[in-house]
Amino acid sequence: MILLISNFCCLTTYGQMKDIVQTDGMTSPLHKENIGKVVFIAGNILSQNRPIESFIETDFVKTFELKRASDLNIRVFMDNSITNYLHRLAPELTAEELIVKGNYQFSFLIDGKLIYQENLHHGAGLKKNTTTAFWIPFTSTKGEDFWGIYLWNRFMAKGGEKALTVGTHQLKVEIRPYLKMNENSEVKVGDLIAQGQLELVRKLEKISAKQMAIQPIAPNSDWEISKSDFDKKKIKELNKNIAAYTFKEITSIVVIKEGKLLLEEYFNGADRQTLHNTRSVGKSFASAMMGIAIKDGYIKNESQTLNTFYDLKKFSNYDIKKDSIKVKDLLSMSSAFEGSDQDDSSLGNEENMYPTENWVKFALDLPMNTVKSNGRQWDYFTAGVVLLGDIIHQSVPDGLEKYAHQKLFAPLNITKYQWQYTPQKVVNTAGGLQLTALDLAKFGQLYKNGGTWNGQQILPTAWVDKTFTKYLQVPERTNEFYGYLFWNKTYTINGKNYETFYCAGNGGSKIFVFKDLPFTIVITAKAYNRPYGHPQVDRMMEDFILPALLK
Repeated sequence: MILLISNFCCLTTYGQMKDIVQTDGMTSPLHKENIGKVVFIAGNILSQNRPIESFIETDFVKTFELKRASDLNIRVFMDNSITNYLHRLAPELTAEELIVKGNYQFSFLIDGKLIYQENLHHGAGLKKNTTTAFWIPFTSTKGEDFWGIYLWNRFMAKGGEKALTVGTHQLKVEIRPYLKMNENSEVKVGDLIAQGQLELVRKLEKISAKQMAIQPIAPNSDWEISKSDFDKKKIKELNKNIAAYTFKEITSIVVIKEGKLLLEEYFNGADRQTLHNTRSVGKSFASAMMGIAIKDGYIKNESQTLNTFYDLKKFSNYDIKKDSIKVKDLLSMSSAFEGSDQDDSSLGNEENMYPTENWVKFALDLPMNTVKSNGRQWDYFTAGVVLLGDIIHQSVPDGLEKYAHQKLFAPLNITKYQWQYTPQKVVNTAGGLQLTALDLAKFGQLYKNGGTWNGQQILPTAWVDKTFTKYLQVPERTNEFYGYLFWNKTYTINGKNYETFYCAGNGGSKIFVFKDLPFTIVITAKAYNRPYGHPQVDRMMEDFILPALLK
């Protein structure tokens, strides 16, 4: 239940209460003239390389056409900082306590009706003690990571899309401070900080025949072209849905049938040369490199324990149970570390790792979970894959980056790729490895071939078999399992089941390797942190791609 504080009470209290922190004050004449307002700005401010301070009143828009790809931003002008607003709701708390128990509450109204309201997580926003004006994007054509974009997408997913039908609508944004003292307490909501209105126009976007057409495969793909047939009507219908933004932020689709290139299509500005940031798809490459390192004898086997690679007593929270963690436990996401990316409060959550100076130390310093047993319970744990990368890096000659190039990328004739790096300048096995769609297909087809490529055994067949073993069920997912940094699921098409092992990354990028079908399928997407990122790929597979291929 939300407890609203009356305007009279707030104004009386506000007038008598001193601020707890010093703010930036009025940052400009424009700020002073627009106190209490949310104003709207069109265009991608970042790509314009223009400081927000340079914007003037004439840059604010009153009407905006909301397209499937657009750039809409807001700027909020306040007469105080969020910390001081929260102080008025709970004068007994310190500034540090206030900013972890409260933040901004955003309300989105369409045509006078409240559609969505969210109390922002306390981590959103910057310089809460001092900031009296801030800018955030709501939509972006560049795919930037901003909490404002995720906020807008949640609003659209939870009623905004349905309310914003073709036509003209009034969007109103209201911002208030909120405070929640503990898990069981009521939410306190203060007076309006700022509000603003915008006329939003949505037009029916026409889909051209070119957008729907199946894209011809250009020469020099490094693949033999397949002459197999498929249901072209289904693929055209899929292309129409991508163009209409029913399926959002899709950048490529590649289908390999019997080792030959059957379908190669690009969307939303991508092409054959685009390096796709497929996020955690890169974890599966760590699995491949572990298999190669074991084949070459640099690592004995995946049953080796953590204490054979590290002096664990030199790290915090030493526990004898930490000694017995196996490489296999890290590969199958089943180590007993106190680490879970699915739990925001987990000590080992990946968001706690990234700001640290040494990610390997972060992982090895973690305590052990008192309930979990190694190898028994699945829990997604990115820091564990960082450990795998470090183990390989320390074990192979010249480090992981050169080793991966020599042993994996060069044999597959993958020449264009880009790693991300840890703070220690080691390639980041947690994710972020960027490749072209056709080269991602090579990686998938390598597994489809049982580890061989052009007659060369790159991965042992036994390692592929171990990787494609269903070790543990993924909790809260029906008939879904996990192998060695590969996922497993089964699609049902026309009453028949088709099992696949696949790589997956934030945004919806996937490499599917089907068990009993002659297909390797790549889908890349940049719907990062969007709730629809993965589910829409399942719909594409179930309703269009597999039915087209199985006709």
